[in-house]
Amino acid sequence: MPKHCTLFFFIIICMPNIIFGQEPANPDSALQEILNGIKGTSLPLSQAVQYALRNATSVRKAEAAYLAAGGSNRKEAGFFDPQLFFNLNYLDQKQPTASFFSGAPVLATTQTTSQSGIRINLPIGTELNLALNTSSLNTNSTLAFLNPEYDVFGSLNVRQPLLGGFMVSARKQLTQSERELEAEKSRYDQQILAVSTEIEQAYWDLYAAERDYAVQKLTRDRAGAFLKETQVRAQTGLVGPEQVANAKTFLAEQELQLLDRDEQLDHQSDQLASMIGVRPDPGTSRFIPVDEPPRDFPDDSVDILVQRAFDGNLDLQAAQKDVEAAQALASAAGWEALPSLNLVGSLGGTGLGGNGQQVIILSDTLPVPPSRSFNDAVTQVTKRLFPNWSVGVEVSIPIGFRSGLGEKDRLEAQVLSAQQTYIEQSRTLEEQIRSTYRELSHGKNRIQAARAGVEAAQEQVRIGLIEFRNGHTTAFELVRLGEDFAVAQQRYSAALVRIAKAAATLKRLTSGAYPSH
Repeated sequence: MPKHCTLFFFIIICMPNIIFGQEPANPDSALQEILNGIKGTSLPLSQAVQYALRNATSVRKAEAAYLAAGGSNRKEAGFFDPQLFFNLNYLDQKQPTASFFSGAPVLATTQTTSQSGIRINLPIGTELNLALNTSSLNTNSTLAFLNPEYDVFGSLNVRQPLLGGFMVSARKQLTQSERELEAEKSRYDQQILAVSTEIEQAYWDLYAAERDYAVQKLTRDRAGAFLKETQVRAQTGLVGPEQVANAKTFLAEQELQLLDRDEQLDHQSDQLASMIGVRPDPGTSRFIPVDEPPRDFPDDSVDILVQRAFDGNLDLQAAQKDVEAAQALASAAGWEALPSLNLVGSLGGTGLGGNGQQVIILSDTLPVPPSRSFNDAVTQVTKRLFPNWSVGVEVSIPIGFRSGLGEKDRLEAQVLSAQQTYIEQSRTLEEQIRSTYRELSHGKNRIQAARAGVEAAQEQVRIGLIEFRNGHTTAFELVRLGEDFAVAQQRYSAALVRIAKAAATLKRLTSGAYPSH
């Protein structure tokens, strides 16, 4: 038998060591040369994950939702921030009069009024309004004792709901926004894990596609060499023309499969490029993985993994926060369905100032009141020289209570819906954990079985080669054995990638709690 045919089968026999990731007996073996010769941009797994986290649209959408929830929370928290207010009005008025006590036939007045103060809403529902009202009046009336006249009024108004659940009702919007913010933060963090997992799984798919392409190319090359060998043996009369036809058919099939593998490799690379938002370097059409899939993983029990997922899964935590957000509104609605009962009160003082002027009525000259400045009037208010206060109760009882009770029923139904969503997600999560765990726990046995299949196929090729030399088998049988050997190698690569993808899925489902070390 020619040397190149012997070399072909020697390389096939050495293929298990290459595919298994062990050191090949011959570093210049054909398969390794094919792998090294595949053109593309080298891409480590960690770099692919970094690209994806920076460019993935799903991460950016989750981030936008998280930022929006933060804005809503800031808005609701701002409801309890103190609010300063100030109003200023100026009035210039001329009014004809018919009364002697108007002090002028045409009463001309100019008045400047202002209101300033601070409003505060407390988390217990209390509304506080501290205000200072001022008025400066100038008039041409001869009966005005003060001209200009300064009037100042200060007040502290209080309104406290007594049947609003205090903090339950007053903080309902803020509590809801806080829970929604926590939920969106959990979903954002979980999306980062999900994208990392998707990229890792796509990366291992690319790894398998590259290996499958290399195996198929080697098979095609050896099929071409085997055809030449069969043709030589046919010319010497050792085999018949039907065996040459079998070798040609086998070569044609391998050519077609090689094209399929090449397209699959490019497709897998394009899919990964789309996910990470980065294309291969100019002059290359595909990414080439440089990392090997891991093979050893912690052997935790499935019940422990389920518990870790329930404790740490961020999507599940987000669903729980959704329940709490809905519960905040429903709890407040229960209080708000009751009659409205508010305690109101005020505490204030007044002040008066101005420039005293002489007033003459008929022949009587009245005493000129003492002049006081605007600051004097303000001082009278702050010292409460002329105090006032009030207290009262406001009661509002809706007839039938239908509006409040209807809103309460609606919000409680939303709580029930959110609770069922949480239960549904927890059940689905447990199902996924158990299913993925079974796949991972069977991974080592699956790899061992695939390895045994490769070794068995290798032995079949060895025996078939001996029988072919002795004329006990045909070229058809031999090429079929070679094809079975290639399939066995591809199954081994698929088993290796499958366990790595299952481990990545468990990491996502447990939100990083797996592996534990």
